[in-house]
Amino acid sequence: MRTRITIWISIVLLWIVPVLPQTAIASSLRQNSGHLAGRIADEVRHQLVMMPYYGVFDWLEGAVLPDGTVALRGAVTRDTTKSDAEARVRKVEGVSKVVNELEVLPLSPSDDAIRIAMYRAIFKFESPLFRYATRAVPPIHIIVNNGRVTLKGFVASDMDKQLAYTAARNVSGVLEVTNELMVDKENY
Repeated sequence: MRTRITIWISIVLLWIVPVLPQTAIASSLRQNSGHLAGRIADEVRHQLVMMPYYGVFDWLEGAVLPDGTVALRGAVTRDTTKSDAEARVRKVEGVSKVVNELEVLPLSPSDDAIRIAMYRAIFKFESPLFRYATRAVPPIHIIVNNGRVTLKGFVASDMDKQLAYTAARNVSGVLEVTNELMVDKENY
């Protein structure tokens, strides 16, 4: 049975080795999934999936390096999510070092209002994107930092990617929207 390295059931993680292009990474990781790095990546993903306060307004990325070092990147709304992620990854067997580069987003009532409005705009009941909201952690993540919004995650089609971007652009008070959603037809 082949193990998939890039999985997002309740959490989205990108496993990246810095030197290779993304497509080469995915295929090489699938071929070498029986090796230590593949097992570490699966366990790290599992530990991060189980974090209780990881949600739609957070984004985590991880890189497992050949020496067992795990680099965590992304943005979270709580400092406890940052420290919890690092603590969970440290406990994984085979992890030699954790480099925690997670950014804790600043507290801002205006950003909180944008987050709520953005969630309602993207996942409203009449929208074709509502089906993504029915998951424990929707695969579309909304990162708001000082009025600037970045959409991250995975959707089933280019149309869904465009619908999310259009909905986000129509939210009042947003200075800029960056669409980093990726299409993952395999899992839909």
